[in-house]
Amino acid sequence: MQIAIVVYDRFTALDVVGPYEILSRVPDAETVFVAEEAGLVRTETGFLAISADKALSEVPGPDIVVVSGGPGQSALMDHEPLLDWLRAADATSTWTTSVCSGSLLLAAAGLLKGRRATSHWLALDQLSRFGAEPTGERVVFDGKYVTAAGVSSGIDMGLALLGRIAGDEHAQAVQLGTEYDPQPPYDAGSPEKAPAHIVELLRARSRFILS
Repeated sequence: MQIAIVVYDRFTALDVVGPYEILSRVPDAETVFVAEEAGLVRTETGFLAISADKALSEVPGPDIVVVSGGPGQSALMDHEPLLDWLRAADATSTWTTSVCSGSLLLAAAGLLKGRRATSHWLALDQLSRFGAEPTGERVVFDGKYVTAAGVSSGIDMGLALLGRIAGDEHAQAVQLGTEYDPQPPYDAGSPEKAPAHIVELLRARSRFILS
């Protein structure tokens, strides 16, 4: 089984590192980071880079596609080389997935039309522009399409998908091995829970440029 994690300039690090930590533990799986061109790809901060070992053209038929989100997503919404690859890879994939605003790229490729999907809460309403049905759920399965909400939810998506692939006990063992037992000091992880002024502050400061 081959898992292709798609990165691009100004992606968000945890969008890919979270799912990688979980899905790389799929039995007998090969996990590869891919980009339009092989080489270092930098995150939105510019301080961290991940090596894309292969170009998109070198990975034509992965079993699982994971599309990251981040501010760089907005520049790719009509970038046909990436969208064409997503369509082609999706034609034979077992699972097509995304984290955060990566779902907008799946939507722009026409893959989420008529499907329930989620994204980062600042990007959620954009999904309907492409015929998807936005939902505020943290992880959404619709057929073989799995979308995760903002950034940290990629870990939840990875565990949920791992359970589908390798069974609940294996997924639980991975959860225990990674000691994924969230106990955040604040209950402000969604716009429904966070204080209203914090929500508005984040909207004003948002680094997402959504077209």
